[in-house]
Amino acid sequence: MTFWTQSIRVKLTVWYTLLVLSSIFLFGGTSYYITKRTLSDNLDISLKNDVRWIRELIQPKASKVKPSKQSIDAVLSRRAQKQPRLNPAPEDTTGAEADEIWNEIFRHTLQSRQKTYIQIADGKGTIIHRSYNLGSDSLAVRDTISLNQTIVTTGWLNGEPIRIAASRDRSFTFFVGYPIAELNDLLESLYLIFLVLVPIALAVSIVGGLALAHKSLHPVDEITRRARRITAENLDQTLPVRPVDDEISRLSSTFNDMINRLRDSFSQVRQFSGDASHELRTPLTIMRGEIELALRSSKTPEEYRRILQSSLEEILRMSAIIENLLMLARADQGSYHAEFSEIDLRSLVEELFEDGAALAERKKIHVTLKSVVPLTIVGDKVRLRQLFLNLLDNAIKYTPEGGSVSLSVEQQNGSAVFQIEDTGIGIPEEEQGKIFDRFYRVDKARSREAGGSGLGLSIAKWIAELHRGTITVESELDRGSVFTVHLPLN
Repeated sequence: MTFWTQSIRVKLTVWYTLLVLSSIFLFGGTSYYITKRTLSDNLDISLKNDVRWIRELIQPKASKVKPSKQSIDAVLSRRAQKQPRLNPAPEDTTGAEADEIWNEIFRHTLQSRQKTYIQIADGKGTIIHRSYNLGSDSLAVRDTISLNQTIVTTGWLNGEPIRIAASRDRSFTFFVGYPIAELNDLLESLYLIFLVLVPIALAVSIVGGLALAHKSLHPVDEITRRARRITAENLDQTLPVRPVDDEISRLSSTFNDMINRLRDSFSQVRQFSGDASHELRTPLTIMRGEIELALRSSKTPEEYRRILQSSLEEILRMSAIIENLLMLARADQGSYHAEFSEIDLRSLVEELFEDGAALAERKKIHVTLKSVVPLTIVGDKVRLRQLFLNLLDNAIKYTPEGGSVSLSVEQQNGSAVFQIEDTGIGIPEEEQGKIFDRFYRVDKARSREAGGSGLGLSIAKWIAELHRGTITVESELDRGSVFTVHLPLN
């Protein structure tokens, strides 16, 4: 039952069938109405034309018109013998003008519709002529006919409704009728045709809808099958992309982009795990070697102190790495809560400048404070200090002795711009897009000698984004680097 209520194929087929049936019913109803209206209008026009023709034929000879009893009897006699004749036999006509009129009307009746009835009454209401197909019956008209007007009304013939056009002058009343049942038979035939077509259309729409749905959704099934075979171990596989730029093709492209992002994420996770393991294994290996060496033989107190001091340094290094990893993990999960407050950026950078001068003193690196504009921003003071200190520490680490490092704070386009420039070793252009990745180092050997773990710039980027800011780098190999941090003032 779930399949029939949730399957897209079934839903598409149902909607397609409903649409087809609605179109058929709408078309059928409209066609039925238009056909009925057209038939009625055409019949009314035809009846009016007939009654007008009869009136124009009789009126000029009204004084010579006499009842057509003889002609009616002759017609009935011929009908009984099934020998209708267009021109009455010489013995049936007297040559009088009245008979010529009736003969003319008789010929007109034969040339008209098979069931067109003509009836003429004199001024007293006495019927003086009936068409041969009326026999001895007469048309019963219930509406009053105004003088010199041609109207269309409804009458009766043996209890059956009949459409009548009537016209009246001072001498005669003219009637031309046609049974409504004939129109109803035509409309009923049209109605039966629609009744036959609806089941056929229903069957065709269901079969066609299922076929169209199957053909339309077949690429989706193929995508589903291919996607099920893709796991974390074979993210190099992609889904087939159709050459046509349609919804299915865009869906495949979107899935492929997602798979590529997953592949990159898995690759980064693997690299991150390997780098983290390597970073933690290195100090552990050093500590193990020194401790094993100390246990092999007796040492002087100074030697033990040196070993313990070295072990403490490695423990502090591991603690810093673990702390940074935990902080980044909380940031990734969105569980880090920043303590935002108003910060005097000028005071923060001046304090940073003093710390940087002390760090650079032993390498004889000249640290300068170019310009600091008084600015107040809202942020986490501890993290912003960590951001600036990481950049300053990197600048000092990778600047040779005798180099220089400069700091500045300016205001640009509603943002506070912190910039730190050094004359260090620089960063190759092809590496500049990767330096903010975790554990990534341009020169791994030199970084380890300097005590770096490859997390400083990753943390700096996260802190900048935490404050809705950005961090960029411009660098030239062996010429130095410029790191720029944009922080919004509001």
